Amino acid sequence: MAVSEAPKSTRSSVPATAPSSVYIASPEGDTGKSTIALGVLQMLCATVARVGVFRPIARSTQESDYILELMLEHATADIGYEQSLGVTYEDVHRDPDGALSTIVARYHEVADQCDAVVIIGSDYTDIASPSELGFNGRIAVNLGAPILLAVRGSDREPDEIAQLAQLCAVELAAHHAHLIAIVANRCDPDQLDEVTQALKVTGVPSWSLPEIPLLVAPTMGELLEATGGELYSGDPELLHREALDVMVGGMTAEHILERLEEGIVVIAPGDRSDVLLSLVNAHEAEGFPSLAGIIMNGGITPHPAIAKLMAGLKPKLPILTTGLGTFETASAAARTRGRVGVGSQQKVDTALSLMERRVDSAALLDRLKLTIPSVVTPQMFEYQLIDRARRDRKHIVLPEGGDDRILRAAGRLLQRKVVDLTILGDESTVRRRAAELGVDISAAEVIDPANCDYLEQFAQEYTRLREHKGMTLDRARETMTDISYFGTMMVHLGIADGMVSGAAHTTAHTIRPAFEIIRTKPGVSTVSSVFLMCLSDRVLAYGDCAVVPDPTSEQLADIAISSAETASQFGIEPRVAMLSYSTGDSGHGADVDKVRSATALVRERAPELLVEGPLQYDAAVEQSVADQKMPGSQVAGKATVFVFPDLNTGNNTYKAVQRSAGAVAVGPVLQGLNKPVNDLSRGALVQDIVNTVAITAIQAQAEDAVAHQGEQA
Repeated sequence: MAVSEAPKSTRSSVPATAPSSVYIASPEGDTGKSTIALGVLQMLCATVARVGVFRPIARSTQESDYILELMLEHATADIGYEQSLGVTYEDVHRDPDGALSTIVARYHEVADQCDAVVIIGSDYTDIASPSELGFNGRIAVNLGAPILLAVRGSDREPDEIAQLAQLCAVELAAHHAHLIAIVANRCDPDQLDEVTQALKVTGVPSWSLPEIPLLVAPTMGELLEATGGELYSGDPELLHREALDVMVGGMTAEHILERLEEGIVVIAPGDRSDVLLSLVNAHEAEGFPSLAGIIMNGGITPHPAIAKLMAGLKPKLPILTTGLGTFETASAAARTRGRVGVGSQQKVDTALSLMERRVDSAALLDRLKLTIPSVVTPQMFEYQLIDRARRDRKHIVLPEGGDDRILRAAGRLLQRKVVDLTILGDESTVRRRAAELGVDISAAEVIDPANCDYLEQFAQEYTRLREHKGMTLDRARETMTDISYFGTMMVHLGIADGMVSGAAHTTAHTIRPAFEIIRTKPGVSTVSSVFLMCLSDRVLAYGDCAVVPDPTSEQLADIAISSAETASQFGIEPRVAMLSYSTGDSGHGADVDKVRSATALVRERAPELLVEGPLQYDAAVEQSVADQKMPGSQVAGKATVFVFPDLNTGNNTYKAVQRSAGAVAVGPVLQGLNKPVNDLSRGALVQDIVNTVAITAIQAQAEDAVAHQGEQA
């Protein structure tokens, strides 16, 4: 399944009413404000169509503001970096009132294009002042924005955090700012309930977030920059991995090995051949932690013979070299604080997961008094997929554990607790590669199909299912070592609720086992697909654009009924348009007669379904055309499910709409099978895989609901 986006439209859209906004302020630095801001931004993006970001005070215009860059990456309003900035610290200190006027003017330029705006207060980085919170309060009042206060909980007891919050509330009130909620971040994980309880004294909704070392851990790339170093060897992709601890390797190799921990970076000079070779081998060896990297200090590189030996080992582990001495290197590493920035996906997922689990989004959004629109944007739809999947967690199997995209997607899904996962592959290889990528899959089960307890059971079941085709137990054992067959059998036997595959294999490799093992639903003989087409204000279903080349009238009826069912699963009220080159009775010929016959079959098999056909596309989607060509129809002009007469038409149409109308195409979603199996494009991005797994989980939820209704009946 692929999710791809066409270039954004340049058409501006100005909201009819003033946007809702929230000002995130803090009384000091290092509160982890970006974590809170990111979570609030996601809540808003899931609720309204155009969400912008505004930064009233930036550190400077000469260097980029990493928080603003991060937030703009996740915002849904099409507003650029420069327009989202107010003034600099220097502007504020030179002329506070003039700076405030500029901030207000620039904010409204952003707000005029948005339904909601997240305003991120100053950082206390270069110029800290006791009056800084007060000035943020003044800004919030002038922007008409309520304040969400972020306070730092690290190294503070719950009552101290509450006292600080009360002092801040008084300061903000003195400037007539409206405080709506408080989030205490970076708290002792063992005192979260006590902190939340203590904050009740403030009289506003309050939540607490734990200190998470990962969120402040620097990446190897950030350590490379901090030490002024270079990448000596290793996989550049692994520079994104976070270094969870730093060790100076000043002792003998065996004592260093005793002290290694997961995600550690070791500092050692390049002439310590014993240490370097031990570390490179330990990183690859079973039973040892996966390292984040090595920093060779002192400007010394390994002896040529040692360098040749290391190169022969082909280590993926990032090895850096720097001219700094041991003390300077260690000091630079210790000072480097990791950022939740663009590209640090694991930190982003961790931050979002924290906010989702610890902050009551409904209560916070209620305080913002949002005007909820009737439109559904692509970003809102994507969030709803994740949210629905998480509410009733299902177990999904991912057969392609050797693909980095699958591992990265698995880490994101597990971090945000969207689904439970089984990943197929050699366990030590899969887990070691995930660790190298800085991906936490500890909550996933990893199974090797060729060496597991399920193999004999699966072979016997496959023999039973295919005995009419002459299947033998020996052949079945061999077949079941294939990852797609193994994963499909897990779904068939209820060990997993669904399967997602195809990132590294063909569509046939994914679908064929499903035909043989899971088979089609009762009354359905056609496996087909739909694309969920996310337009700027609604979501439509297009079927079939990926599987059946030239469907018969019976297959078209199957596709229509399955597409309507799929649409319902994803909150789309089905009004089915059976498309052709002719509308109503105006045309004749084999092609249009096929659609006319299919429409009659749908009405016969599913009389409750709103269906019309044959219909031309314009009559299906545009009410003024429908009024002329098919007046009084409950579908024409209002269609939400579009069934194309053949694969050629469907595939070209979805791509034309995707590219010309700026739509996001989510799909293909397979339908008609007894249990959910979905195929990925071999060019699938990590986010595509995440969305596909969420869709598969929602399909599994729907299957469970149907089964439960059947049991009650």
